[in-house]
Amino acid sequence: MTKTNLNSDLGESYGAWTMGDDAAMLAVVGTANVACGFHAGDWSVMQATVAEAVKNGVSIGAHPSYPDLQGFGRRPMTMSNKEVEALMAYQIGALMGVAATKGGKVTHVKPHGAINNKAATDMDLAMALARGIAGVSKDLIFLAPAGSAMVTAAAKMNLPVAQEVFADRNYDDDGNLVPRGQPNAMVHDNDEALQNVLRMVQERAIVSVSGKRIPCNVDSICVHGDSAGAVSMARHIRAGLEQAGVKLVTLPEMVG
Repeated sequence: MTKTNLNSDLGESYGAWTMGDDAAMLAVVGTANVACGFHAGDWSVMQATVAEAVKNGVSIGAHPSYPDLQGFGRRPMTMSNKEVEALMAYQIGALMGVAATKGGKVTHVKPHGAINNKAATDMDLAMALARGIAGVSKDLIFLAPAGSAMVTAAAKMNLPVAQEVFADRNYDDDGNLVPRGQPNAMVHDNDEALQNVLRMVQERAIVSVSGKRIPCNVDSICVHGDSAGAVSMARHIRAGLEQAGVKLVTLPEMVG
């Protein structure tokens, strides 16, 4: 039986400000990427998100970013590789401590936003991310964009790796995400998103906006939790995958 993992970026509220419906999303997905306070989230939000994930049997991962609360981690920054390694360890460690208070365990790491986009093609940065993760634990799964430099970096650092594709984003001919500033960056139609996901899972390929077919491994599918129709889209994709005979599992189950 074909299997895959459905994940979402969650815990992105901050203080009195709320983003997304984490409780509803955690009833749908098998994996949560939890913001660690640097682009969104705080200690209370992290703890509440982890508690809900544990309740739903959802695997938990750190979602570290550049230190950019005002820009939601989507603005490029210049940092040394040594700083990036420490940045990863700091955020992963914070979530590990919070998760432990609710009986949860951090099993993967997925970089967020601008640092993730840059590391998709920048091998030096990808290696810095991988070293930061491995420095905390070589058992942590590196959840990385399919076919990216981070997949190679994870292998070089002997980290388990899961390759990720996006249900609600379009791709360019190089297999990278179309930048959010462009009009065709996002997929808003649930049926279109499901068809894209089924094709990626069943055919092991990304199809770019121009129609180019890019072979890739697909271990996990992301539905971003910060968009208005995120929960509806995730439910639609889950139902469509299950109807197609695809088994949905947690990320450790997928990689293990």
